[in-house]
Amino acid sequence: MLVKTYSAAVFGVDAKKIIVEVNAGGTVAAGKISYFLVGLPDNAVKESYQRVEAAIKNIGLTFPRVKIVINLAPADLRKEGSAYDLPIAIGILAATKQIQISKLEDYMILGELSLDGGLRPIKGALPIAIQARKEKYKGIILPLENAKEAAIVNQLDVIGVENLTEAVEFVNGIKLIEPLVINTRDEFAYQQIAYSKDFSDVKGQENIKRSLEIAAAGGHNVILIGPPGAGKTMLAQRLPSILPPLTLQEALETTKIHSVSGILSKNTGLVSIRPFRSPHHTVSDVALVGGGSNPSPGEISLAHNGVLFLDELPEFKRTVLEVLRQPMEERRVTISRAKVSIDYPSSFMLVASMNPCPCGYYNHPEKECVCGPGIVKKYLSKISGPLLDRIDLHVEVTPVSTDDLMENIKVGENSETIRNRVLKARARQEDRYKENSELHCNAQISSSMVKDICQISQAGSTLLKTAMQKLQLSARAYDRILKVARTIADLADSDEIKIEHLAEAIHFRSLDRESWAG
Repeated sequence: MLVKTYSAAVFGVDAKKIIVEVNAGGTVAAGKISYFLVGLPDNAVKESYQRVEAAIKNIGLTFPRVKIVINLAPADLRKEGSAYDLPIAIGILAATKQIQISKLEDYMILGELSLDGGLRPIKGALPIAIQARKEKYKGIILPLENAKEAAIVNQLDVIGVENLTEAVEFVNGIKLIEPLVINTRDEFAYQQIAYSKDFSDVKGQENIKRSLEIAAAGGHNVILIGPPGAGKTMLAQRLPSILPPLTLQEALETTKIHSVSGILSKNTGLVSIRPFRSPHHTVSDVALVGGGSNPSPGEISLAHNGVLFLDELPEFKRTVLEVLRQPMEERRVTISRAKVSIDYPSSFMLVASMNPCPCGYYNHPEKECVCGPGIVKKYLSKISGPLLDRIDLHVEVTPVSTDDLMENIKVGENSETIRNRVLKARARQEDRYKENSELHCNAQISSSMVKDICQISQAGSTLLKTAMQKLQLSARAYDRILKVARTIADLADSDEIKIEHLAEAIHFRSLDRESWAG
């Protein structure tokens, strides 16, 4: 008997329907193979035979001793992972008339089976649920741990089951399982600003908080330069708490990426706060941008709509840093292989930190640098000019003195207060770029747009020209200064870029000064 069940495969951050065709019948001679699985399955799919057979037997049903042919269509797409266990098992039971087939055409079915018939979670439940609704299926049957994630998609019956027995009883109509229903907007609003780290935790460093506020307001990339223990990491970790809250559309985009990567917790339905990713400096270029033999998202895509923090930037391999350049510009990374090309979104804010020299104490107010002549410049040269060209703010971080730490310093502003100012500045930018759907903040404007959007007075031009000459700033600093000055003006609720806005922006180009490293 031929039976069809329906499943899905994830490619990039989207899903495609897979038809699981099961044909059972005919006698098998002793010692001959009775099980055939075709349709470009990988090893994990091929090994489903042992899992499916043990699971069916261990729940008290019969694994048939007839010829079984299973085709995963379309046959020209490679099938990966263990999510096909459940649709294969259901197909075999239906093809041998052990369960009813009336419900099978209404549901997509996914799940990895354990030997006792239990179900383990799968990757990519959200994009699969989106595809199921798009294909006009009534619902989706999947492991209970993935149900909350899939239930984000409305107009779809999400049936979460804990084991093969429950799935069989539901298909047979013996057990009624109520679809999981989640009010996505209510849950999203409840968790939207649930940050565990707050800027009020930071003692002192008001000038650094100011620079991060500017970065958040304009979407600018930033690098923090300072000695060990100055608070660079602590400050960077709190940056997401002052960024504008995710929109529902951004949350869905982010959740899809985390879903296909398998890093969503079982109690999480929707990623409602901006991600913060901090890969170690030993990370490979594939782990950072994505790829591999079975392509998967890298750290820059996992940081989509959030912050990518690279601590100790000069310690990263040069090749790893250079692959960042194109995704930073295009806000998307394309992984190309011989048979497939996959796009992953990667719109992130880059926050980097570094010591000013190998010993860490160059320009330290109290400790002496022990690095020899030329060592500081050599250390900074590990970061290429084109990469620095994409970083708008260079911020020097000085440590808070021991006396100040031990005294009861007045508690600084909390993240909510700073975020409110950021939101007002972002609102001005959204209004400014409303005619261009691809632009949302000042950091995204092209060089050709700078002249029109970042106009300055004659006095401002004189100041900028003088600064470029006296501070020996490089030519690439020009556009960056104007973009940052535009953001500072937005924070000040000013339509014009004033002298003081330019002056503050010039201050944030430390690494462009020819004399910075001696």
